[in-house]
Amino acid sequence: MNRRSSLKLLGSAMLVAATPIALPGTTEAKPAKAPRVETRAGPVIGRIHNGVSVFLGLRYGQDTAAARFQPPVKPKPWRSPYKADTYGAASPQSGTADAYGQSEDCLFLNVWTPAADGKRRPVMVYIHGGAYNGGSGSSPLYDGTGLATRGDVVVVTVNHRLNVFGYLYLARLEKQVTGKVGPLAWSGNCGQLDLHLALEWVRDNIAAFGGDPDCVMVFGQSGGGAKIATMMATPAAKGLFQRAATMSGQQVTASGPGNATLRAVTFLGKLGLKPDADGLAAVQTLPTSTLVAGLKAVDPVIGSGGVYMGPVLDETVLFRHPFWPDAPAQSHDIPMMIGNTHDETRAFLGGDPHNFELTWEDLPAKLPKEYRVDIDPYLVIETYRKLYPAMSPSDVFFAATTAGRSWRGAIEEAEVRTRSGATTYTYQVDWKSPRDGGRRGAPHTIDIPLVFRTTATPDSITGDTPDARRMADLFSDAFIAFARTGSPQTAALPQWTPYSLAKRETMVMDLKPQLVDDPRGAERELFSKVPFIQQGI
Repeated sequence: MNRRSSLKLLGSAMLVAATPIALPGTTEAKPAKAPRVETRAGPVIGRIHNGVSVFLGLRYGQDTAAARFQPPVKPKPWRSPYKADTYGAASPQSGTADAYGQSEDCLFLNVWTPAADGKRRPVMVYIHGGAYNGGSGSSPLYDGTGLATRGDVVVVTVNHRLNVFGYLYLARLEKQVTGKVGPLAWSGNCGQLDLHLALEWVRDNIAAFGGDPDCVMVFGQSGGGAKIATMMATPAAKGLFQRAATMSGQQVTASGPGNATLRAVTFLGKLGLKPDADGLAAVQTLPTSTLVAGLKAVDPVIGSGGVYMGPVLDETVLFRHPFWPDAPAQSHDIPMMIGNTHDETRAFLGGDPHNFELTWEDLPAKLPKEYRVDIDPYLVIETYRKLYPAMSPSDVFFAATTAGRSWRGAIEEAEVRTRSGATTYTYQVDWKSPRDGGRRGAPHTIDIPLVFRTTATPDSITGDTPDARRMADLFSDAFIAFARTGSPQTAALPQWTPYSLAKRETMVMDLKPQLVDDPRGAERELFSKVPFIQQGI
Protein backbone atom coordinates (compact mmCIF):
# COMPACT_ATOMS: atom_id res chain seq x y z
CA MET A 1 0.00 0.00 0.00
CA ASN A 2 1.44 3.36 -0.98
CA ARG A 3 1.25 6.54 1.06
CA ARG A 4 -1.65 7.99 -0.94
CA SER A 5 -3.86 4.94 -0.55
CA SER A 6 -2.97 4.56 3.11
CA LEU A 7 -4.21 8.07 3.80
CA LYS A 8 -7.61 6.97 2.55
CA LEU A 9 -7.84 4.92 5.73
CA LEU A 10 -8.01 8.09 7.82
CA GLY A 11 -11.18 7.77 9.88
CA SER A 12 -11.06 3.98 9.93
CA ALA A 13 -9.10 1.35 11.81
CA MET A 14 -8.08 -2.23 11.27
CA LEU A 15 -9.38 -3.66 14.48
CA VAL A 16 -10.63 -7.00 15.77
CA ALA A 17 -12.79 -7.78 18.78
CA ALA A 18 -11.41 -6.96 22.20
CA THR A 19 -12.07 -10.45 23.54
CA PRO A 20 -10.24 -13.57 22.34
CA ILE A 21 -11.93 -15.45 19.49
CA ALA A 22 -12.48 -19.17 19.89
CA LEU A 23 -11.62 -21.21 16.78
CA PRO A 24 -14.39 -23.51 15.48
CA GLY A 25 -14.27 -26.92 17.08
CA THR A 26 -11.67 -25.94 19.64
CA THR A 27 -11.59 -24.53 23.15
CA GLU A 28 -8.53 -22.40 22.49
CA ALA A 29 -8.88 -18.68 21.99
CA LYS A 30 -7.07 -16.56 19.48
CA PRO A 31 -5.58 -13.43 21.09
CA ALA A 32 -7.12 -10.19 19.86
CA LYS A 33 -5.06 -8.22 17.40
CA ALA A 34 -3.71 -4.89 18.47
CA PRO A 35 -5.81 -2.04 17.09
CA ARG A 36 -4.26 -0.07 14.25
CA VAL A 37 -5.22 3.45 13.19
CA GLU A 38 -4.02 5.70 10.38
CA THR A 39 -3.36 9.20 11.67
CA ARG A 40 -2.47 12.09 9.41
CA ALA A 41 1.18 11.68 10.35
CA GLY A 42 1.30 7.92 9.98
CA PRO A 43 0.01 4.56 11.25
CA VAL A 44 -0.13 3.77 14.98
CA ILE A 45 -0.70 0.51 16.79
CA GLY A 46 -2.22 0.37 20.28
CA ARG A 47 -3.33 -2.44 22.54
CA ILE A 48 -6.53 -3.83 24.03
CA HIS A 49 -7.04 -3.36 27.78
CA ASN A 50 -10.25 -4.51 29.46
CA GLY A 51 -12.09 -4.28 26.17
CA VAL A 52 -10.89 -0.76 25.40
CA SER A 53 -8.50 0.20 22.61
CA VAL A 54 -5.65 2.11 24.21
CA PHE A 55 -3.02 4.21 22.45
CA LEU A 56 -0.29 5.61 24.69
CA GLY A 57 2.49 8.07 23.92
CA LEU A 58 1.09 9.35 20.64
CA ARG A 59 3.30 12.14 19.36
CA TYR A 60 1.46 15.37 18.56
CA GLY A 61 4.54 17.63 18.37
CA GLN A 62 8.25 17.47 17.61
CA ASP A 63 10.99 17.46 20.23
CA THR A 64 11.03 21.00 21.68
CA ALA A 65 14.67 20.92 22.83
CA ALA A 66 15.98 22.19 19.49
CA ALA A 67 13.63 25.18 19.60
CA ARG A 68 13.43 25.89 23.32
CA PHE A 69 10.95 28.66 24.29
CA GLN A 70 9.43 28.63 20.79
CA PRO A 71 6.01 27.47 19.51
CA PRO A 72 5.51 23.74 19.03
CA VAL A 73 5.68 22.13 15.60
CA LYS A 74 3.60 19.24 14.27
CA PRO A 75 5.45 15.93 14.03
CA LYS A 76 7.11 14.83 10.83
CA PRO A 77 5.21 12.08 8.97
CA TRP A 78 6.29 8.45 9.30
CA ARG A 79 5.59 5.29 7.30
CA SER A 80 6.36 2.39 9.62
CA PRO A 81 3.68 1.71 12.26
CA TYR A 82 4.34 3.51 15.54
CA LYS A 83 3.87 1.25 18.56
CA ALA A 84 1.77 3.28 20.98
CA ASP A 85 1.90 1.08 24.07
CA THR A 86 3.87 3.20 26.55
CA TYR A 87 3.30 6.66 28.00
CA GLY A 88 5.60 9.40 26.74
CA ALA A 89 7.97 11.44 28.87
CA ALA A 90 6.68 14.28 31.05
CA SER A 91 7.93 17.83 30.84
CA PRO A 92 11.02 18.45 32.98
CA GLN A 93 10.01 19.47 36.50
CA SER A 94 11.20 19.43 40.07
CA GLY A 95 9.75 17.11 42.70
CA THR A 96 8.82 13.49 42.22
CA ALA A 97 10.27 11.89 39.10
CA ASP A 98 7.74 10.72 36.52
CA ALA A 99 7.59 6.95 36.07
CA TYR A 100 8.02 7.39 32.31
CA GLY A 101 10.86 9.88 32.45
CA GLN A 102 11.18 13.59 31.88
CA SER A 103 12.36 15.30 28.73
CA GLU A 104 11.92 18.41 26.64
CA ASP A 105 10.68 15.89 24.10
CA CYS A 106 7.34 15.66 25.90
CA LEU A 107 4.58 16.47 23.40
CA PHE A 108 2.62 13.24 23.72
CA LEU A 109 -0.99 12.34 24.29
CA ASN A 110 -2.95 9.19 25.11
CA VAL A 111 -6.27 7.86 23.78
CA TRP A 112 -8.78 5.39 25.20
CA THR A 113 -11.65 4.42 22.89
CA PRO A 114 -14.33 1.72 23.00
CA ALA A 115 -13.47 1.04 19.34
CA ALA A 116 -11.76 2.77 16.45
CA ASP A 117 -14.74 2.04 14.26
CA GLY A 118 -15.78 5.31 12.65
CA LYS A 119 -18.55 5.97 15.19
CA ARG A 120 -18.75 9.62 16.30
CA ARG A 121 -18.50 9.49 20.09
CA PRO A 122 -18.10 12.46 22.43
CA VAL A 123 -14.44 13.23 23.12
CA MET A 124 -13.27 14.08 26.65
CA VAL A 125 -9.82 15.70 26.72
CA TYR A 126 -8.31 15.90 30.21
CA ILE A 127 -5.67 18.51 31.05
CA HIS A 128 -3.67 17.63 34.14
CA GLY A 129 -3.07 19.78 37.19
CA GLY A 130 0.04 20.52 39.18
CA ALA A 131 -0.30 24.27 38.70
CA TYR A 132 1.85 25.18 35.69
CA ASN A 133 4.87 23.53 37.28
CA GLY A 134 4.41 19.77 37.44
CA GLY A 135 2.37 16.72 36.56
CA SER A 136 1.68 14.70 33.41
CA GLY A 137 -1.13 12.87 31.68
CA SER A 138 0.15 9.45 32.73
CA SER A 139 -1.06 9.30 36.33
CA PRO A 140 -2.96 6.08 37.11
CA LEU A 141 -5.75 8.33 38.41
CA TYR A 142 -6.27 9.55 34.83
CA ASP A 143 -6.60 6.11 33.25
CA GLY A 144 -9.45 6.52 30.77
CA THR A 145 -10.57 2.89 30.63
CA GLY A 146 -13.46 3.12 33.08
CA LEU A 147 -14.74 6.43 31.73
CA ALA A 148 -14.61 5.27 28.11
CA THR A 149 -16.48 2.08 28.98
CA ARG A 150 -19.07 3.72 31.19
CA GLY A 151 -20.07 6.41 28.73
CA ASP A 152 -19.12 5.12 25.28
CA VAL A 153 -16.81 8.11 24.93
CA VAL A 154 -13.25 8.68 23.75
CA VAL A 155 -10.87 9.89 26.47
CA VAL A 156 -7.63 11.79 25.83
CA THR A 157 -4.92 12.92 28.26
CA VAL A 158 -2.05 15.23 27.37
CA ASN A 159 1.54 16.10 28.31
CA HIS A 160 2.86 19.59 27.55
CA ARG A 161 5.69 21.93 28.49
CA LEU A 162 5.60 23.23 32.05
CA ASN A 163 7.27 25.80 34.29
CA VAL A 164 10.28 27.51 32.68
CA PHE A 165 10.00 25.40 29.52
CA GLY A 166 6.42 26.43 28.91
CA TYR A 167 6.03 29.84 30.56
CA LEU A 168 9.34 31.73 30.92
CA TYR A 169 8.54 35.15 29.48
CA LEU A 170 11.61 36.38 27.59
CA ALA A 171 9.86 38.46 24.93
CA ARG A 172 10.38 41.85 26.55
CA LEU A 173 14.03 41.16 27.34
CA GLU A 174 14.62 40.02 23.77
CA LYS A 175 13.03 43.17 22.40
CA GLN A 176 15.09 45.35 24.76
CA VAL A 177 18.28 43.61 23.64
CA THR A 178 17.63 43.36 19.90
CA GLY A 179 15.18 46.21 19.34
CA LYS A 180 12.75 43.93 17.53
CA VAL A 181 10.35 41.06 17.95
CA GLY A 182 12.18 37.75 17.68
CA PRO A 183 11.68 34.00 18.07
CA LEU A 184 11.16 34.34 21.83
CA ALA A 185 7.98 36.39 21.37
CA TRP A 186 5.84 33.36 22.26
CA SER A 187 8.00 32.13 25.17
CA GLY A 188 5.61 33.13 27.96
CA ASN A 189 2.79 30.97 26.65
CA CYS A 190 4.47 28.01 24.94
CA GLY A 191 2.79 25.62 27.37
CA GLN A 192 -0.58 26.91 26.24
CA LEU A 193 0.42 26.67 22.58
CA ASP A 194 1.27 23.01 23.18
CA LEU A 195 -2.29 22.44 24.39
CA HIS A 196 -3.65 24.18 21.31
CA LEU A 197 -1.57 21.88 19.11
CA ALA A 198 -2.82 18.83 21.02
CA LEU A 199 -6.41 19.94 20.43
CA GLU A 200 -5.62 20.48 16.75
CA TRP A 201 -4.40 16.88 16.70
CA VAL A 202 -7.71 15.83 18.22
CA ARG A 203 -9.61 17.84 15.60
CA ASP A 204 -7.64 16.29 12.75
CA ASN A 205 -7.33 12.69 13.95
CA ILE A 206 -9.90 11.71 16.57
CA ALA A 207 -12.47 10.54 14.01
CA ALA A 208 -10.08 7.71 13.17
CA PHE A 209 -10.30 6.62 16.82
CA GLY A 210 -14.09 6.60 16.92
CA GLY A 211 -14.51 10.15 18.25
CA ASP A 212 -16.48 13.17 17.08
CA PRO A 213 -14.19 16.17 16.38
CA ASP A 214 -17.24 18.44 16.63
CA CYS A 215 -18.11 17.26 20.15
CA VAL A 216 -14.95 17.84 22.19
CA MET A 217 -15.05 18.61 25.89
CA VAL A 218 -11.96 19.81 27.74
CA PHE A 219 -11.89 19.16 31.47
CA GLY A 220 -9.17 19.65 34.01
CA GLN A 221 -8.50 19.83 37.72
CA SER A 222 -6.60 22.58 39.56
CA GLY A 223 -3.90 23.83 37.17
CA GLY A 224 -5.66 21.94 34.39
CA GLY A 225 -8.78 23.99 34.99
CA ALA A 226 -6.73 27.17 34.99
CA LYS A 227 -5.21 26.23 31.63
CA ILE A 228 -8.72 25.71 30.27
CA ALA A 229 -9.91 29.06 31.62
CA THR A 230 -6.97 30.69 29.84
CA MET A 231 -7.78 28.93 26.56
CA MET A 232 -11.33 30.23 26.77
CA ALA A 233 -9.91 33.74 26.31
CA THR A 234 -7.16 32.89 23.82
CA PRO A 235 -7.98 33.59 20.15
CA ALA A 236 -5.73 30.78 18.88
CA ALA A 237 -7.80 28.23 20.85
CA LYS A 238 -11.16 29.34 19.44
CA GLY A 239 -13.12 26.50 17.88
CA LEU A 240 -10.95 23.71 19.30
CA PHE A 241 -13.50 22.55 21.90
CA GLN A 242 -17.26 22.78 22.44
CA ARG A 243 -17.60 22.20 26.21
CA ALA A 244 -15.42 23.09 29.19
CA ALA A 245 -15.37 21.81 32.77
CA THR A 246 -13.00 23.05 35.45
CA MET A 247 -12.50 21.26 38.74
CA SER A 248 -11.08 23.53 41.45
CA GLY A 249 -9.04 25.37 38.86
CA GLN A 250 -9.51 29.01 37.90
CA GLN A 251 -7.57 31.67 36.03
CA VAL A 252 -9.32 34.99 36.53
CA THR A 253 -6.21 37.00 35.67
CA ALA A 254 -2.97 36.07 33.93
CA SER A 255 0.53 37.19 34.82
CA GLY A 256 1.19 40.76 33.73
CA PRO A 257 4.18 41.25 31.38
CA GLY A 258 5.98 43.43 33.94
CA ASN A 259 5.88 40.86 36.71
CA ALA A 260 6.62 38.09 34.21
CA THR A 261 9.74 39.99 33.09
CA LEU A 262 10.79 40.50 36.71
CA ARG A 263 10.49 36.77 37.24
CA ALA A 264 12.51 36.08 34.11
CA VAL A 265 15.30 38.37 35.33
CA THR A 266 15.23 36.66 38.73
CA PHE A 267 15.36 33.24 37.13
CA LEU A 268 18.30 34.19 34.91
CA GLY A 269 20.07 35.58 37.95
CA LYS A 270 19.62 32.28 39.77
CA LEU A 271 21.48 30.66 36.85
CA GLY A 272 24.24 33.25 37.01
CA LEU A 273 23.09 34.94 33.83
CA LYS A 274 22.43 38.58 33.02
CA PRO A 275 19.36 39.77 31.07
CA ASP A 276 21.47 40.62 28.04
CA ALA A 277 22.24 39.04 24.68
CA ASP A 278 24.67 36.54 26.19
CA GLY A 279 22.21 35.57 28.92
CA LEU A 280 19.36 35.06 26.47
CA ALA A 281 21.58 32.93 24.24
CA ALA A 282 22.84 30.84 27.14
CA VAL A 283 19.43 30.05 28.65
CA GLN A 284 18.38 28.52 25.34
CA THR A 285 21.22 25.99 25.41
CA LEU A 286 21.90 25.22 29.08
CA PRO A 287 21.26 21.63 30.22
CA THR A 288 17.69 20.80 31.15
CA SER A 289 18.70 19.96 34.73
CA THR A 290 20.25 23.39 35.19
CA LEU A 291 16.99 25.09 34.26
CA VAL A 292 15.02 22.85 36.60
CA ALA A 293 17.38 23.75 39.45
CA GLY A 294 16.78 27.42 38.72
CA LEU A 295 13.11 27.03 39.62
CA LYS A 296 14.18 27.28 43.27
CA ALA A 297 14.67 31.02 42.83
CA VAL A 298 12.57 32.98 45.32
CA ASP A 299 9.62 34.57 43.57
CA PRO A 300 10.23 38.34 43.43
CA VAL A 301 6.51 39.17 43.42
CA ILE A 302 5.13 36.73 45.98
CA GLY A 303 8.29 36.90 48.07
CA SER A 304 8.45 33.22 48.95
CA GLY A 305 8.51 29.77 47.43
CA GLY A 306 9.84 28.88 44.01
CA VAL A 307 9.51 31.29 41.12
CA TYR A 308 6.00 31.26 39.62
CA MET A 309 5.52 30.50 35.94
CA GLY A 310 2.15 30.73 34.21
CA PRO A 311 0.28 32.29 31.28
CA VAL A 312 1.31 35.85 30.45
CA LEU A 313 -0.68 38.76 29.06
CA ASP A 314 1.90 39.01 26.29
CA GLU A 315 -0.15 40.66 23.50
CA THR A 316 1.10 37.91 21.18
CA VAL A 317 -0.85 34.84 22.31
CA LEU A 318 -2.99 36.24 25.12
CA PHE A 319 -4.57 39.66 24.61
CA ARG A 320 -6.79 39.92 27.69
CA HIS A 321 -7.10 38.48 31.18
CA PRO A 322 -9.11 35.26 31.04
CA PHE A 323 -12.05 36.35 33.23
CA TRP A 324 -11.41 40.00 34.05
CA PRO A 325 -13.03 42.46 33.76
CA ASP A 326 -15.70 40.30 32.15
CA ALA A 327 -16.20 36.91 30.56
CA PRO A 328 -14.44 36.36 27.22
CA ALA A 329 -16.85 36.79 24.34
CA GLN A 330 -15.12 34.15 22.23
CA SER A 331 -16.31 31.36 24.55
CA HIS A 332 -19.80 32.75 25.21
CA ASP A 333 -21.45 29.85 23.38
CA ILE A 334 -19.41 27.15 25.12
CA PRO A 335 -21.33 25.57 28.03
CA MET A 336 -19.11 25.55 31.10
CA MET A 337 -19.17 23.57 34.35
CA ILE A 338 -17.27 25.08 37.29
CA GLY A 339 -16.64 22.90 40.33
CA ASN A 340 -15.03 23.23 43.72
CA THR A 341 -14.72 21.13 46.87
CA HIS A 342 -15.97 22.09 50.32
CA ASP A 343 -12.58 21.69 51.99
CA GLU A 344 -10.06 22.54 49.26
CA THR A 345 -7.17 23.62 51.45
CA ARG A 346 -7.21 20.55 53.68
CA ALA A 347 -5.35 18.89 50.78
CA PHE A 348 -2.30 21.17 50.79
CA LEU A 349 -2.44 22.89 54.20
CA GLY A 350 -3.48 19.73 56.01
CA GLY A 351 -0.04 18.23 55.59
CA ASP A 352 1.17 20.23 58.59
CA PRO A 353 -0.16 18.49 61.74
CA HIS A 354 0.00 21.80 63.62
CA ASN A 355 -2.79 23.15 61.43
CA PHE A 356 -5.15 20.69 63.11
CA GLU A 357 -4.16 21.97 66.56
CA LEU A 358 -4.46 25.74 66.14
CA THR A 359 -5.64 28.07 68.88
CA TRP A 360 -7.72 31.23 68.49
CA GLU A 361 -4.56 33.18 69.28
CA ASP A 362 -2.78 31.52 66.31
CA LEU A 363 -5.31 32.55 63.69
CA PRO A 364 -4.80 36.33 63.24
CA ALA A 365 -1.19 35.84 62.15
CA LYS A 366 -1.78 32.55 60.37
CA LEU A 367 -4.75 33.37 58.16
CA PRO A 368 -3.72 36.30 55.88
CA LYS A 369 -0.81 34.53 54.23
CA GLU A 370 -3.00 31.56 53.38
CA TYR A 371 -6.29 33.10 52.26
CA ARG A 372 -4.32 35.44 49.97
CA VAL A 373 -6.63 38.45 50.03
CA ASP A 374 -6.21 41.64 52.02
CA ILE A 375 -9.00 41.44 54.56
CA ASP A 376 -8.91 41.94 58.33
CA PRO A 377 -8.32 38.52 59.93
CA TYR A 378 -10.13 39.58 63.11
CA LEU A 379 -13.25 40.27 61.04
CA VAL A 380 -12.89 36.88 59.35
CA ILE A 381 -12.54 35.06 62.67
CA GLU A 382 -15.45 36.91 64.24
CA THR A 383 -17.68 36.22 61.25
CA TYR A 384 -16.93 32.51 61.18
CA ARG A 385 -17.47 32.13 64.93
CA LYS A 386 -20.90 33.72 64.57
CA LEU A 387 -21.83 31.66 61.53
CA TYR A 388 -20.51 28.36 62.88
CA PRO A 389 -20.27 28.39 66.69
CA ALA A 390 -19.19 24.75 66.83
CA MET A 391 -16.13 25.30 64.61
CA SER A 392 -12.70 24.88 66.15
CA PRO A 393 -9.85 27.29 65.31
CA SER A 394 -8.52 24.73 62.84
CA ASP A 395 -11.95 24.36 61.24
CA VAL A 396 -12.08 28.14 60.76
CA PHE A 397 -8.57 28.11 59.32
CA PHE A 398 -9.43 25.55 56.63
CA ALA A 399 -12.85 27.04 55.88
CA ALA A 400 -11.60 30.64 55.54
CA THR A 401 -8.58 29.74 53.44
CA THR A 402 -10.79 27.66 51.14
CA ALA A 403 -13.29 30.51 50.75
CA GLY A 404 -10.73 33.26 50.19
CA ARG A 405 -8.04 31.39 48.28
CA SER A 406 -9.61 28.59 46.27
CA TRP A 407 -13.35 29.00 45.97
CA ARG A 408 -13.29 32.73 45.31
CA GLY A 409 -11.93 32.44 41.77
CA ALA A 410 -14.68 29.97 40.85
CA ILE A 411 -17.30 32.47 42.00
CA GLU A 412 -15.67 35.26 39.99
CA GLU A 413 -15.78 33.19 36.81
CA ALA A 414 -19.36 32.01 37.36
CA GLU A 415 -20.54 35.56 38.05
CA VAL A 416 -19.06 37.19 34.94
CA ARG A 417 -20.25 34.38 32.69
CA THR A 418 -23.74 34.66 34.14
CA ARG A 419 -23.78 38.41 33.59
CA SER A 420 -22.96 37.82 29.94
CA GLY A 421 -25.71 35.24 29.56
CA ALA A 422 -23.34 32.31 29.02
CA THR A 423 -24.62 28.91 30.20
CA THR A 424 -22.74 27.88 33.34
CA TYR A 425 -23.29 25.04 35.80
CA THR A 426 -21.62 24.90 39.20
CA TYR A 427 -21.06 22.10 41.68
CA GLN A 428 -19.59 21.72 45.15
CA VAL A 429 -18.24 18.41 46.48
CA ASP A 430 -19.44 17.77 50.03
CA TRP A 431 -18.79 14.02 50.14
CA LYS A 432 -15.89 13.46 52.51
CA SER A 433 -12.86 11.28 52.03
CA PRO A 434 -12.78 8.40 54.52
CA ARG A 435 -8.99 8.63 54.75
CA ASP A 436 -7.32 9.73 58.02
CA GLY A 437 -10.51 9.26 59.97
CA GLY A 438 -12.36 11.74 57.78
CA ARG A 439 -10.40 14.79 58.85
CA ARG A 440 -9.45 15.58 55.25
CA GLY A 441 -13.09 16.42 54.55
CA ALA A 442 -13.81 16.99 50.85
CA PRO A 443 -10.35 18.18 49.79
CA HIS A 444 -8.77 19.45 46.59
CA THR A 445 -8.44 16.58 44.03
CA ILE A 446 -11.20 14.38 45.51
CA ASP A 447 -13.26 14.65 42.33
CA ILE A 448 -10.51 13.30 40.03
CA PRO A 449 -10.96 9.56 40.81
CA LEU A 450 -14.72 10.07 40.99
CA VAL A 451 -14.90 11.43 37.45
CA PHE A 452 -12.40 8.90 36.04
CA ARG A 453 -13.84 5.99 38.04
CA THR A 454 -10.36 5.18 39.37
CA THR A 455 -11.33 4.88 43.03
CA ALA A 456 -9.49 1.54 43.27
CA THR A 457 -6.18 3.19 42.38
CA PRO A 458 -3.86 3.06 45.43
CA ASP A 459 -3.25 6.82 45.28
CA SER A 460 -6.95 7.64 45.27
CA ILE A 461 -7.98 9.76 48.24
CA THR A 462 -11.50 8.35 47.95
CA GLY A 463 -10.78 4.73 48.74
CA ASP A 464 -12.82 2.11 46.92
CA THR A 465 -15.77 1.67 49.26
CA PRO A 466 -19.35 1.21 48.04
CA ASP A 467 -19.96 4.88 48.87
CA ALA A 468 -16.94 5.92 46.78
CA ARG A 469 -18.18 3.87 43.84
CA ARG A 470 -21.66 5.41 44.23
CA MET A 471 -20.06 8.88 44.06
CA ALA A 472 -18.05 7.80 41.02
CA ASP A 473 -21.30 6.85 39.28
CA LEU A 474 -22.81 10.26 40.05
CA PHE A 475 -19.75 12.20 38.92
CA SER A 476 -18.74 10.25 35.84
CA ASP A 477 -22.31 10.13 34.54
CA ALA A 478 -22.69 13.90 34.98
CA PHE A 479 -19.43 14.60 33.14
CA ILE A 480 -20.34 12.15 30.37
CA ALA A 481 -23.75 13.78 29.98
CA PHE A 482 -22.11 17.21 29.85
CA ALA A 483 -19.68 16.03 27.16
CA ARG A 484 -22.51 14.56 25.11
CA THR A 485 -25.19 17.26 25.45
CA GLY A 486 -23.75 20.36 27.11
CA SER A 487 -25.83 19.69 30.24
CA PRO A 488 -24.69 17.61 33.25
CA GLN A 489 -28.24 16.49 33.96
CA THR A 490 -28.71 12.77 34.63
CA ALA A 491 -31.59 10.72 35.98
CA ALA A 492 -29.77 10.25 39.29
CA LEU A 493 -29.48 13.99 39.96
CA PRO A 494 -32.12 16.53 40.97
CA GLN A 495 -33.01 19.07 38.31
CA TRP A 496 -29.78 20.95 37.64
CA THR A 497 -30.45 24.47 36.44
CA PRO A 498 -27.69 26.81 35.28
CA TYR A 499 -26.13 29.29 37.69
CA SER A 500 -27.93 32.60 38.08
CA LEU A 501 -27.08 35.68 40.13
CA ALA A 502 -30.53 35.63 41.69
CA LYS A 503 -30.26 32.10 43.11
CA ARG A 504 -26.63 30.95 42.57
CA GLU A 505 -27.80 27.40 41.95
CA THR A 506 -25.13 24.86 42.86
CA MET A 507 -25.29 21.08 42.76
CA VAL A 508 -23.96 19.86 46.10
CA MET A 509 -22.48 16.46 45.33
CA ASP A 510 -22.93 13.95 48.11
CA LEU A 511 -24.48 10.51 48.46
CA LYS A 512 -27.79 12.34 48.27
CA PRO A 513 -27.07 15.20 45.85
CA GLN A 514 -29.04 18.42 46.18
CA LEU A 515 -29.37 21.58 44.14
CA VAL A 516 -28.77 24.33 46.70
CA ASP A 517 -29.20 28.05 46.27
CA ASP A 518 -26.07 30.00 47.26
CA PRO A 519 -24.36 27.44 49.51
CA ARG A 520 -22.03 29.14 52.03
CA GLY A 521 -23.53 32.45 50.93
CA ALA A 522 -22.43 34.33 54.06
CA GLU A 523 -18.83 33.25 53.47
CA ARG A 524 -19.07 34.37 49.85
CA GLU A 525 -20.39 37.78 50.93
CA LEU A 526 -17.63 38.20 53.51
CA PHE A 527 -14.83 37.80 50.98
CA SER A 528 -16.64 39.78 48.28
CA LYS A 529 -15.85 42.89 50.33
CA VAL A 530 -12.33 42.95 48.90
CA PRO A 531 -10.93 42.58 45.36
CA PHE A 532 -9.83 39.17 44.26
CA ILE A 533 -6.15 39.14 43.36
CA GLN A 534 -5.01 35.86 41.86
CA GLN A 535 -1.61 34.93 43.18
CA GLY A 536 1.06 34.93 40.52
CA ILE A 537 -0.17 37.77 38.30
